[in-house]
Amino acid sequence: MSTRYRGALFFVAAISFAATSLQAQDTATTGVRLGLSYAAGAKPGVIVLPVPDDDDDSLRGIVQRDLDYSDRMTVIDLDRETLRGLVPAAGEKLNFELFAKFGAALIVRMTPTTQGLHVAAYDVARGQLLQSEHFLFDRRDRDWRFSVHGVSDQIEQWVFGKRGIAQTRVAYVNNGELKIVDSDGAETRAITTGRGALSPAWSPGGESVVFTVLGNTGTQVQELDVRSGKTRRISQIRAGLNITPVYQPGGNAILYAQGTGSGTDLVLAGLDTDSAIPKRITIGRGTDNTSPSYSPDGHQIAFISGKSGSPQVYIMDADGSNVQLLTPYTPGVRSYRASPDWSPDGRAIAYEQQNGVFQVWMIDVRDRVPKQLTSEGENEDPSWAPDGRHVVFTSSRGGDKQLWILDTESGRARQLTHARGARLAAWSPILANPEVGTYSQ
Repeated sequence: MSTRYRGALFFVAAISFAATSLQAQDTATTGVRLGLSYAAGAKPGVIVLPVPDDDDDSLRGIVQRDLDYSDRMTVIDLDRETLRGLVPAAGEKLNFELFAKFGAALIVRMTPTTQGLHVAAYDVARGQLLQSEHFLFDRRDRDWRFSVHGVSDQIEQWVFGKRGIAQTRVAYVNNGELKIVDSDGAETRAITTGRGALSPAWSPGGESVVFTVLGNTGTQVQELDVRSGKTRRISQIRAGLNITPVYQPGGNAILYAQGTGSGTDLVLAGLDTDSAIPKRITIGRGTDNTSPSYSPDGHQIAFISGKSGSPQVYIMDADGSNVQLLTPYTPGVRSYRASPDWSPDGRAIAYEQQNGVFQVWMIDVRDRVPKQLTSEGENEDPSWAPDGRHVVFTSSRGGDKQLWILDTESGRARQLTHARGARLAAWSPILANPEVGTYSQ
């Protein structure tokens, strides 16, 4: 049975954290074109040149991984001898014809400065500068690495007109603690201490996180300010079931499932005052309604309900009206769905479905055609990246349950965590400030 729905019903969402003291100053040459020249339908090849005075090659390595993990570029990683032959001497120009022979459509050149890093991207086909910027950050700062992720994302913005997702983090549960990890799998840290944390969800701006704490009298919904580490209780019922919280898209209220003797309903709690009485959105009447996920515009909610006899994905208007069954269901035929997560572009909802073992699926919201995304091992609890293309989920494919990331377009998967029992992941929005406090449960 899914970890999301079992007993107290488990969950997924989205938690906040922050990212980077990085600032960008536009120094683009006048007349430089935006957008790269490369064959339609192809992934452009990119060569990232060695960085001067970067002895351990860490700057170059981070950017290369980020561009590779975007699944929109092909990183051409040449040996050092070949690279030395490509780097022009002082005063000389780049030999674009030579780079083209190695399959490069883009060249990235980074030069450390006293205040940060100057980055230039060159269009090989046109033989000219595509764009350049000076990024301000200090390598002595704790989160300098996260600032470099911002460089990678800006390179993608220059090439594709859409920012990358390297400057994000994934929150997850491991041994009862909430932890976060960079999108490339580095810099894991705990943001709570103690045990009993479940179902993290990021605020829209990444300033705070809402999650569930399991205690002696049941489960409580709490909000954590990630900068200060201060927390406050959201759920008003001190005992009982309060689970699967998510933020309203505007960030001014939290929707979660609250259990009573007659069932489990979704309730909406405003954040303007601690004394606000939650507003009931669904009427359980002997069934359980859990695991809400808002559409990006906040007008609709996807959720799990057992009203048909087994847990299925439903959608409804944000006020609880116009309830519709979304996932295909045939009475008498066993089916079990859980953990819906609405994509940031609004086009699809990812969820888990039991086919002997659980697998991750997605369904188009308009045509309602489901598509299976995973098949290796058991896979649960999907959460979308801000690009609406990548999904993080829990998988047993490597033996122990770990977090994996899937590119839903190419089918490429990569392991994110290496800690036994990592689960209930939530992908952050693009982050803006790396400061993080720690909360003791």
